[in-house]
Formats: sequence, structure tokens, C-alpha cells
Amino acid sequence: MSTDLPDVGGLSIGILGGTGDQGKGLARRFALAGHTVWIGSRSEERAREAAASIGGGARGADNATVAAEADVVIVAVPWDGHKATLEALRAELTGKIVVDCVNPLGFDKQGAYALPVEEGSAAQQAAAVLPGSRVVAAFHHVSAVLLLDPEVEKVDLDVLVLGDDREATDTVQALAGRIPGVRGVYGGRLRNAHQVEALTANLISVNRRYKAHAGLRLTDV
Repeated sequence: MSTDLPDVGGLSIGILGGTGDQGKGLARRFALAGHTVWIGSRSEERAREAAASIGGGARGADNATVAAEADVVIVAVPWDGHKATLEALRAELTGKIVVDCVNPLGFDKQGAYALPVEEGSAAQQAAAVLPGSRVVAAFHHVSAVLLLDPEVEKVDLDVLVLGDDREATDTVQALAGRIPGVRGVYGGRLRNAHQVEALTANLISVNRRYKAHAGLRLTDV
């Protein structure tokens, strides 16, 4: 696999929905890697509390401030608030790489299942709502438990990165590689994000059956 990716060490990273486990876990790992990290929430107080809990100089603020300040913004909000959150931040996110890791899932007695999305996927919905942003889909299958566990030094995982802007996907692949053990792998155009998001339901089923925190590794790449 080519390692010709950009140096992203100086980029600041903002996480919308950073008070949830997945957002907080990503924030923790990027802070450990030396990035300036902004945790966003509708509640500035909750964002500051989350930032303090992970340390590493992470900062907490309301979502609008985080969207404006960070170089790259990761969307980790709950699916039911996805569209409204992005619509409210359209101006702040213009011109930026926006990384969508939201999985539109439902849950019932039989477990997790993928929800239909009018635009095709959460990432495509983000691209429709944010025409002035460079939307990339990534970080869907990262275990929040492993990201948050101080005993886990390396996360054994390939992160599929999808998008229509090659420079943006290269940047996100490089960011994925800042987390020890993680590799960013280009996974196609944004139109193919649906099956990546939906696969999370399968991984949840695997993890429940085997009491694990399974991720993905791709062979021969």
C-alpha cells in the first residue's frame, strides 16, 4: 500500500458530538498523537467536562465554535440530530474537510439494523447539506471502548475512507494513521458510503455474539 500521504501533524481536529463515547474516544487518541483537539456539544459545559476528562490539552466549546476553529471537523453526533446539526453549521463548515462517521442504525429485539436514508447514506446527506464543504466518510467501525481504554496502546484496525475529493481522502487517511495500530484505506467514492455505514450493524452482531470489540482488517493491501 502506498504511504505517499500528507503530513497532517499540525492540523487541529474538532469533533461535533464529542461528548459521546465514539467522539470522546477519537478525541482522546488524537490528543495523545499531539493534535490540538476541540470537543463540541450543544452544551458548552458538557463539552468542557468531556475535554477535561480526556486531558491532553483538549478544549471544549459549543458546536459552532468548534466548527469555526478546527482545521478538520469530525461529525459524531447521534443520527437523529445529524441533519439539523449540520444545517445549523453550514457557514462555519464551508471550505473545510468534514469527516462523517455517523451510522444510521435502528435497534430492536433482534439487534441492530441499518436504517434507510433518503440521500443514500449519512455521508451523502452531509454532502447535500454542506455543498461548500469537502465531505469524507470514515471512522465508522472504531470501537469506542478500545479508544477510551488506557490499557490499549494500539488499536488493530483498518479505517475505510470514502470521498470524491482525493486530497481530502488522503488527508483523512493520514489522520487515521496518527492513531497507533490504525491504517486509513481508500474505500471508494462517497456514493459507496451506505454499505460501510450499514456494516456497523453486522459488527455489532459479531461483538455481541463473541463478547468482543471487532474491527476490520483488509488483506493484500
